[in-house]
Amino acid sequence: MASNTEFDDLLARVPLADLAGQFGVDQTTMETAVRQALPGLVGGMAVNASEDRGAAQLAQALQRHTGAEARPKLKAIDTDDGRKIVNHVLGDRTDSVAQALGSQSGDSAIAGLIPQLLPVLAPLVMQFLAGRVGGSASDGGAGGLGGVLGDLLGGMFGGGSSAGSQSQASGGLDDLLGGLLGGGSGGSGRGSSSGGLDDLLGGLLGGR
Repeated sequence: MASNTEFDDLLARVPLADLAGQFGVDQTTMETAVRQALPGLVGGMAVNASEDRGAAQLAQALQRHTGAEARPKLKAIDTDDGRKIVNHVLGDRTDSVAQALGSQSGDSAIAGLIPQLLPVLAPLVMQFLAGRVGGSASDGGAGGLGGVLGDLLGGMFGGGSSAGSQSQASGGLDDLLGGLLGGGSGGSGRGSSSGGLDDLLGGLLGGR
């Protein structure tokens, strides 16, 4: 069974109790909403990083998010920066992706939280990636950006392995990107990503 270590480590950075208090929900509801929202951000970053230009831009952006504390206070999170990150990652599909992520939850309360959470979570994802890849952000190896994104997505969808080899991480990411980039459900003929939030919302709504 795949390890969820990377995803759990990312989730541990989120100030769930503070967010629950701010939005007036219980912590369990907030954690569910955060778990529902994160794949949209990480998946969008994986799509960007699947091309050389996007990977270079993301690597450059990570340099601005190094050295942050592991679990910042809610008031320390720069949501203006978060909105810029979300806009860069998801572009004009931001609202559609947020709606699709919400509809996947089957819960109107969680669906309403997701668009508000994306700008809060985006800087945390960037800080997490910056801490993981260090100076090898543009490296395609297991210790680089592709490997970290592959492990994160594997933890979210039950595929890949944070302890696996480069080929395992890359294979899990390639499978998921098949759906992300418009290959559709099961487009690669392999099952690791099928059902993974409906192949991450049908290629972030770009493949349908």
